[in-house]
Amino acid sequence: MKQVPLLINGEFITSATDEFITVTNPANNTPIAHAPCATESEMEGAIASATHAFSKWKNVPVTERARVMMRYQALLKAHHDEIATLLAQETGKTFDDAKGDVWRGIEVVEQAMNAPALMMGETVENVARGVDTYSVTQPLGVCAGITPFNFPAMIPLWMFPLAIVCGNTFILKPSEQDPLTPNRLAELFLEAGAPAGVLNVVHGGKEQVEPLLTDPRIKAVSFVGSVPVGQHIYRTATANMKRAQCFAGAKNHTVIMPDANKEHVLNNLVGASVGAAGQRCMAISVAVFVGEAQQWIPELVARIAKVKPGLWDDEEAGFGPLISPQAKRRVLGLIQEAKEEGAECLLDGSTATVEGYEDGNWVGPTVFNKVTADMRIYTEEVFGPVLSCMSVDSLDDALTLVNNNPYGNGTSIFTNSGAAARKYQRNVEVGQVGINVPIPVPLPFFSFTGWKNSFYGDLHAYGKQAIRFYSETKTVTARWLEDDVPSGTNLTISLD
Repeated sequence: MKQVPLLINGEFITSATDEFITVTNPANNTPIAHAPCATESEMEGAIASATHAFSKWKNVPVTERARVMMRYQALLKAHHDEIATLLAQETGKTFDDAKGDVWRGIEVVEQAMNAPALMMGETVENVARGVDTYSVTQPLGVCAGITPFNFPAMIPLWMFPLAIVCGNTFILKPSEQDPLTPNRLAELFLEAGAPAGVLNVVHGGKEQVEPLLTDPRIKAVSFVGSVPVGQHIYRTATANMKRAQCFAGAKNHTVIMPDANKEHVLNNLVGASVGAAGQRCMAISVAVFVGEAQQWIPELVARIAKVKPGLWDDEEAGFGPLISPQAKRRVLGLIQEAKEEGAECLLDGSTATVEGYEDGNWVGPTVFNKVTADMRIYTEEVFGPVLSCMSVDSLDDALTLVNNNPYGNGTSIFTNSGAAARKYQRNVEVGQVGINVPIPVPLPFFSFTGWKNSFYGDLHAYGKQAIRFYSETKTVTARWLEDDVPSGTNLTISLD
């Protein structure tokens, strides 16, 4: 059985641990690798390596750091399908979904290539007579990232390229459920010319996370995952005087107005709700039908029913399995509880399976109607291919529903009314809003801006906010006395 190596000080090493986490193929739950739980000394080695590398890396010109990202981007593109295949095999994602995962990460690396422009400071000359003030952007030090299973390429690439191009060094602790893809990203980063210690990769669970949150040599922590873990990481990191950005749960609503283009709505809702088996923090899990749009629900169900789960390389498959048996049990429990609480199950995928892979973590597309805000299927993030339909009488009612929800990651509205769209985008208390776009994930020159219980912190992922998160601003006020000017220099200024 393959043991996943650690990356410490520029070398991939076999861990000395006797504790391992088995990595399985979610399509049939057969083991494919063992992820080591890094030892205490290996964690110390990673932190020490990153600390030592920072002393030199911070002095490398930003243009040279950007060139590393240019080479890295080229390698990621050259190996795009290879990475996507590896990703699909260990996550169960369809090949198309896996390619999208890799590509969205590449786009962030392209943004990192713009670091010389993004890190520019500001200057004001003559703030007082003979006095100039200017600011410069400098790196923090060692940064850490803790990433989830659902996007093992994209989310690590949200973090370490931008942190490193700012002059920091980085320790990545990827999900123990799919560590092969992040390791491959690290291999290509070394091939791009990254010096030893600039990027380190450690594996394990909670015990391996704790040193990243408490060690004083680590200055900032980035996290994507569940609400309870995100709250723990944010509290612990900030209590230890670190910067933290923690992206947590979601309950994304789409509001369908009766004047919307029905074909456009239905086609978009199918993929946005059950695509990637619903294992996306921006998946649409609640469809809010306003007024007469409620009549479209049966047709939506008919279209979603045509989507079938399948293997990663099955071109007919709409999505793959859930990541683990535990995830499947949780989703099936929420489906069963919704039935017991009185939700109307219009499409039930709880008995879905794939021929020859009956031991996999399969859940078929599931749709509930008449869901109420006190049901657990609504109050919790399902993270499965489950759509809850709700009906309201007006846009104001829809806004009240969405704003009363504790999450604020993403939302969307489908309408042909500019006035309705403007009212919604202005008044909804959610960080990312789509107008006739179901999943409004911004491109990397903007930032990923979840609100409320979907995010703990101040500065968000990628875009300009990430540059600010991974850097410090130093302001210099300078005065050069005229007495220091060599003789013969005329400083007389005429105002005539």
